[in-house]
Amino acid sequence: MRSMKAAPFDYFRAESLAHALELLGEHGSDAKLLAGGQSLVPMMAMRLARPSVLVDIHRLPELQGVRADTSCLVTGGAVRQCTLEHDATLSERVPLIVQALRWVGHEQTRNRGTLGGSLVHADPSAELPLTAVTLDAALVLRSQAGERRLPASEFFLGPMFTATAEDECLVAIEWPRWTGGRIGSAFEETAIRHGDFAMASAAAQVHLDDAGVCERAVLGIGGVDGVPLALPRLAERLVGKLPTDDAVRAIAADASRSCEPGSDIHASADYRRHLVTVLVERVLRQALATARNN
Repeated sequence: MRSMKAAPFDYFRAESLAHALELLGEHGSDAKLLAGGQSLVPMMAMRLARPSVLVDIHRLPELQGVRADTSCLVTGGAVRQCTLEHDATLSERVPLIVQALRWVGHEQTRNRGTLGGSLVHADPSAELPLTAVTLDAALVLRSQAGERRLPASEFFLGPMFTATAEDECLVAIEWPRWTGGRIGSAFEETAIRHGDFAMASAAAQVHLDDAGVCERAVLGIGGVDGVPLALPRLAERLVGKLPTDDAVRAIAADASRSCEPGSDIHASADYRRHLVTVLVERVLRQALATARNN
């Protein structure tokens, strides 16, 4: 059996974020950023990606850490997934991220994989892009020319395709922080085996007042379109009401009609739509149950 090897490339270990941006500006489309390498390195080994320059950013302190602001929680672009998985502040203030991380690959890949790497890779079945879209996170991109913020809904443009320019680095992600009332969230997916690519996935978060009336809700689905999908119009149907089983079932049925999944050797398009119905109903019920018990 012939071994798989990457095409030749030059390797640079960035000494600072400014150095990394300088290298991106110099080499343009020939360069790729390397953080955890859990997506890029296999693609290079199969020669699906052939960068002639790798810029290693995984040790840069500017891209690490988790800090809380009044309205959001900010995570560095190169923070490792295992770090987020066990971060008490994150678990308390944006629990949906931690719930999604439990489905990401395996413990070994989470030990190396980074948050920003998963987002920029933009696999439409990946858990973290779906979480970002569902919560309407803001992605902070920086180049030598300056900095810009994009909502997650504008960041993902297609399978493995984002709005990141050739000379930009994803430096941080700003996650909205919900406060007050009773809040619940849930993430679910179906795959051949745990850690495999999701055939379909769903995420939800709800905010109830003391009487159980829904004040705010978000909902998203993944693995069933070219990008992860937020479903704000469906989630809005819960707002201002006491959520009922009938309402949840109706939203789940309509969610399956809002996507255009493909068929492959693992599942047909019809089966993926069925999974959307099941998973959306499941995450809404779980999120509502958690909120009611808070």
